Amino acid sequence: MLKVAVTGNIGSGKTMISRFFKTLKVPVFYADREAKKLYDNPVVLKKMTEMFGPDLLNNSGKLNKNKLAEIIFNDKANLEKINAFIHPRVRDKFNQWLTEQKDQPYCIQEAAIVFETGLYKQFDKIILVYAPEDMLIERVMKRDSVAQNQVLKRLENQMPQKLKAELADYILNNNNSCLLLPQMLKIHKELIKLSGN
Repeated sequence: MLKVAVTGNIGSGKTMISRFFKTLKVPVFYADREAKKLYDNPVVLKKMTEMFGPDLLNNSGKLNKNKLAEIIFNDKANLEKINAFIHPRVRDKFNQWLTEQKDQPYCIQEAAIVFETGLYKQFDKIILVYAPEDMLIERVMKRDSVAQNQVLKRLENQMPQKLKAELADYILNNNNSCLLLPQMLKIHKELIKLSGN
């Protein structure tokens, strides 16, 4: 079974692409979603408040996501600290999930920072979902109801798309002018062939 990563910068459309692969009966593990689930875990929350202070929680004892975004997107050291804490836990969940997929030709992990964390080395193939930066910014502003400068801050913490394109095995152009379906079906067929199934 091939292990394939679907990655891309914030607003690129990687989750939508991953959902499409799921309709082709390809198992998909959503790493970012699993990371967010960890934020509901009391043990994880306790450790995070030890790292960043009690202000990280709202009045009902839940994670204040805006406060977390402010802490990690304004300080690279804090972002690295949270990644070092959360990512090994997500990786463990992925490895458990993988054992259930062993009869599949290939499976996908959808994750934003595959290259930034060195995680790309664990995959057989990488699909990069690519879109022009102005499109990324516009999509995230609309999706998250945030200002342009907040989106730019997040993008600063991600590797430039040009560098990711050099490392990826496949590039899916999600720029509203290239048809996505033919691009995805071509990759799907190639991956099936490579898997020997």
